[in-house]
Amino acid sequence: METNRILVLGVGNILLKDEGVGVRLVERLGATYTFSENVELMDGGTLGLRLLDPITQADHVIVIDAVQNGGVPGTVYRLPAEALNKRVTFKNSIHQLDLLETLAYAEVLGHRPSAVIVGVEPQDISPWGTELTDGVAAAVPELERLVLEEIRKAGGSWAPKYCGPQK
Repeated sequence: METNRILVLGVGNILLKDEGVGVRLVERLGATYTFSENVELMDGGTLGLRLLDPITQADHVIVIDAVQNGGVPGTVYRLPAEALNKRVTFKNSIHQLDLLETLAYAEVLGHRPSAVIVGVEPQDISPWGTELTDGVAAAVPELERLVLEEIRKAGGSWAPKYCGPQK
């Protein structure tokens, strides 16, 4: 039985406050959990089309990003990639156009993986701040839970890393 290759892709610019939530969560996941061999965590930063190769090698892509959907800052979203095609004029994800373009190129190359965006409504994406706002930081545990659930549904597994004896 072939195992699904799962790419967990955190995108965003960590210098723009809440815009870096995807990258920050991928860092947190890597520090907190060990994953099955079929799961790859990647800091996609602002790479756009440079992500074509890792995306075409995956069967399932979980994108973590700031999502501007008109909601209250800190609101968590799960958006299937198919829904983004219908909403492209609204540009929900900060990186939606790059992501859609990259997925379209992957399809042209003969391998478009299934994809989902797990994101949070940003409060502040102004330049030159590396910390998440309180509202977005408070949503990170829910984002983490959703990403872990998506990994499980796609056929991956995870376990908490051993942190030493408890005091």
